[in-house]
Amino acid sequence: MGGSQSREGLDLSDYESDSDSQSDVSAVDDYHDAVADVSSKTLENIDTKLQKLKIKESQTLEKRRENAVKLYLHVGGSTAQGKWIVAEKLTYYSISKTNRKEVEEVEELGESELDELCGGRDEFWVLRVGSKVRGRIGIEMQLKMFGDQRRVDFVERGVWAMRFGSDEGYRKFVGEFSDCLFENVYGMRASEESKVKVYGKDFLGWDKPEIADDTMWEDADDGVWKSGEKKASLRGNVDQDLLEEFEEEATAGGGGIQSLALGALDNSFLVSGSGVQVVKNFSHGIHGKGVYVKFDNGGKRGIGGSGSNVTPKKALLMRGETNMLLMSPLKEGKPHATGLNQLDIETGRVVTEWKFEKDGCDISMRDITNDSKGSQLDHSESTFLGLDDNRLCQWDMRDRAGMVQTIASANSPVLHWNQGHQFSRGTNFQCFASTGDGSIVVGSLDGKIRLYSNKSMRQAKTAFPGLGSPITHVDVTYDGKWVLGTTDTYLILICTLFTDKDGKTKTGFGGRMGNKIPAPRLLKLTPVDSHMAGKNNKFHGGQFSWVTEGGKQERHLVATVGKFSVVWNFQQVKNSAHHCYQNQQGLKSCYCYKIVPKDESIIESRFMHDKFALTDSPEAPLVVATPMKVSSFSMSGKR
Repeated sequence: MGGSQSREGLDLSDYESDSDSQSDVSAVDDYHDAVADVSSKTLENIDTKLQKLKIKESQTLEKRRENAVKLYLHVGGSTAQGKWIVAEKLTYYSISKTNRKEVEEVEELGESELDELCGGRDEFWVLRVGSKVRGRIGIEMQLKMFGDQRRVDFVERGVWAMRFGSDEGYRKFVGEFSDCLFENVYGMRASEESKVKVYGKDFLGWDKPEIADDTMWEDADDGVWKSGEKKASLRGNVDQDLLEEFEEEATAGGGGIQSLALGALDNSFLVSGSGVQVVKNFSHGIHGKGVYVKFDNGGKRGIGGSGSNVTPKKALLMRGETNMLLMSPLKEGKPHATGLNQLDIETGRVVTEWKFEKDGCDISMRDITNDSKGSQLDHSESTFLGLDDNRLCQWDMRDRAGMVQTIASANSPVLHWNQGHQFSRGTNFQCFASTGDGSIVVGSLDGKIRLYSNKSMRQAKTAFPGLGSPITHVDVTYDGKWVLGTTDTYLILICTLFTDKDGKTKTGFGGRMGNKIPAPRLLKLTPVDSHMAGKNNKFHGGQFSWVTEGGKQERHLVATVGKFSVVWNFQQVKNSAHHCYQNQQGLKSCYCYKIVPKDESIIESRFMHDKFALTDSPEAPLVVATPMKVSSFSMSGKR
């Protein structure tokens, strides 16, 4: 099982049957003529369908001509048999506002399903196309534009394509859809005033990328930022393939693998509910069965604290990768934890059970991470970072009295709050990551991404606005130049570089970026692949490939959605001339990626450390973990 290239949308006429091809193409070429020539019987059929959908009879024939489209349905998924078929040769779309009550009358749904369908709003915009399509306009539609074909693809209980009869009709739809999407997401009309409220004056380029300063994307690897490495040709990167080296069953005690802790030295670790499987690191991936460290915390059951039996959801390597911090949620489904356990990997014992405490009061943490990208390799490391909804801090494991405390003590030792800040309210932090120098990026529930310098956690140097979706995971390059945020339906790649008033190039971690801020780029699945991934499958764990050395640049990005690992070429995404960005409106979206499909849902997908890259491979191996198996893939430049 190996990587497969995503299926780009081909010209729809390629998939029309012989009998339909001539009549369909001619109908699509000039909708105005087609509507004028259509029989009265066809018009009656169209009117009947529109009445069933409660579309107002007051719409005029001229309005129908303006909104005339040809509708296609994609069948066969992303397999070789996948193709487009004509769903309605001649129909038209409408965008209208509806409300929760009207939806209740039509759909038999439970309360939670109704909330999801309505997007949590009482009134919202709906797209209807002929008698086939009716859905709330939202990010979940995964609308993809093909300006050169006057066509849009989208997901709504299937994968659909609309082809327009004129450039004017295509542009009209895209503009109208964008405005209604803004209103459905933010709950306000898509006016200039509203966009200033949402994005702020400094970030209006995020709404209108054509006015944003895009030069930083082009210059990011030049000048003072040049890595010294010879860039691979873009064509070579496109032709790379993922070749599976190993797939083996894991020792999946306690319900299977729950998390993956990759090491940069000799070993990596697969964490389950009852212990840790130690595997060996090789230049062709990770493998090696037989070594399994069972949790032993002095006779207590489990590692959740206070004798609980809760599977750890976070495993953090530190102290030269000889120790592992294991953090478990308070309850299943709730990410916060009141403490963590310190596992000595060499002895297989939980040596310390730590509590989170500040000013004498127990507090909780949502996430923990290393002080910097390479600090897990430091044998003397005793501090790590912590994050909760409204807290950002650094914890210190060194006891001020110099005593070594173990879980045999009557009470768990307390971590020392070394530095940090407890915000009053409203930050809704969700995830964070650190750069090579210890600067911190934080993602929030409202979609905002904040950059903190390595000198202060009290105030963000830069705060990027949200695009309407919560940030569930965040990563940053070693040099701090690029930030990758994960949402349920897309990844957002942000360039943090800017030029200050003295003409010096800096990152947003070290100074305020002002109003010349590059627009971000989105990484998305095509509508076909998004539909194949499943309605309830969401992106998670978007990561850069892993370097811990100044002057080296990450080469790829990887994220997981359902049974897919999805890999993007970093250089390709940054290239403004990349063909994905042609004929697009709004933020540039990249749809060129490799897919690694598995037979079960994927827990985590990550690249190994850059030191494991071979001379004939442009990248270290990719490791993909499912609950019962772990696979390693090498990226070859030979194909």
